[in-house]
Amino acid sequence: MKAITSYLNETVKLLQRIEQQERQGLQNAAQLMYKSIAAGGIIQLYGSGHSQLLAQESFYRAGGLVPAKPISIEELMLHKGALSSSSNEKDLSKIEAYWSQIDLHANDVLVVVSTSGRNAIPVEIALRAKELGIPVISLQSLEYRQQVSRHPSGKRLEDIADVVLNTGIPVGDGLLMSEGLQYGPASTIAGAAMLNEAIVQAIDLLKADGKELPVFGSSNVEQAQNNNEYYIEKYKNRITFD
Repeated sequence: MKAITSYLNETVKLLQRIEQQERQGLQNAAQLMYKSIAAGGIIQLYGSGHSQLLAQESFYRAGGLVPAKPISIEELMLHKGALSSSSNEKDLSKIEAYWSQIDLHANDVLVVVSTSGRNAIPVEIALRAKELGIPVISLQSLEYRQQVSRHPSGKRLEDIADVVLNTGIPVGDGLLMSEGLQYGPASTIAGAAMLNEAIVQAIDLLKADGKELPVFGSSNVEQAQNNNEYYIEKYKNRITFD
């Protein structure tokens, strides 16, 4: 019971730090999301390995934005092999094949999730998005900033992003340490909290501006169904819901 209490206590402290120190970054991210949606764009989210969980978190989410699309590149996802996905994230040799699976349009915004902010593929995708004029939001931990980039440019993710959302997760991810063992990973919890905070603020900005609110209702609530069907139809040319 002590370990559970310690983990929850440390997680609460982490979220309190985020709430106090990352307000401006969250507001800036929300502004980019709001402008994108108001202009007819969508939020695209990329992550590999466990970071892909956060890209999926925003997709088809009750209470979340309809125009949120995960970039799901199979070779970079855990279900295709944990070791191979980790290796592929560091290897640029297949970037053209990966890039061909990404469909960025004008007015989109790209969220790149990478706790370390150093691996080659996330950095390359962020660079290419910027070259297309697509704003980039990074979701990462700046505790890793001393870790050398694995991208040939030498750039890290925070060097490219328009807005950096800093989870503050310690190097190694675990919040707890005992006898040299680091454990209790929290990057997913911190990342999901920050991502949803930015999305909530973006929804509030749309509401304040009198814009349409493309928010999914729960499929378990009958009156939400018509609303969901309307927005699925509206965005089906950009996002696959089938």
